[in-house]
Amino acid sequence: MHVRTFIEGMERLAPPELAEEFDAGKIGLVVEGRTEIANVFCALDATPFVVKEAAAGGADMLVVHHTPLWTPLTAMTGRTALLMRDILSSGMNLYVMHTNFDRADGGVNDALAGLLSLGDSIPMSLGKVGSCTIPLPEISRRLGGNLRVWGKIPQIKRLAIVAGSGFDMALLEEARDLGADAFLSAEMKHSVARSAPLPCIEATHYALEAPAMQQLAVRQGWEYIDDPPVLTSVP
Repeated sequence: MHVRTFIEGMERLAPPELAEEFDAGKIGLVVEGRTEIANVFCALDATPFVVKEAAAGGADMLVVHHTPLWTPLTAMTGRTALLMRDILSSGMNLYVMHTNFDRADGGVNDALAGLLSLGDSIPMSLGKVGSCTIPLPEISRRLGGNLRVWGKIPQIKRLAIVAGSGFDMALLEEARDLGADAFLSAEMKHSVARSAPLPCIEATHYALEAPAMQQLAVRQGWEYIDDPPVLTSVP
């Protein structure tokens, strides 16, 4: 199909107007390549490994959650230059769905809620709160381990989830007011840990968001490229 047809389909799936203001100019088609799209690959991040794998597979389009171009560029050097060289020389397009996919029906937070079997879920401003019937060890298993709990180990009946980096005091207070017993997200800050109004369960950013991109790839018939950051637990 033509690249414009592909983009129209992606915008129906994750409308750009759902995105946070800080994503302006950072979502959608961020690198333009060939106009005809046949082979589509998908990943959480456009890492050097992901780009090389996609190029080797003959990708016309690489769809990712996180843009590799977070800030405006006045020079292209180092890691960014190497990455862009591989993308541009391959002729692939790079398409980003970030906070618009977080909020979309069937998007990142919906995928996480499904993975954790949350029931009767209701939306937060960014995330969801739902009934949780699985114990904390099972939550850890489904997320690949490496969980940390800030606060006392909670007896969870209702769990708040925000995929990605969501330990924000306003979101924590919103979750508490919606009846959550605990809050699951990634990348806790010390100041937030000190003041959190409910127990916080910290997973990795990748573990919380990659399932949505994997599910998207399955639904669309694309190939998913797995590239989690290396994490070694120390006894």
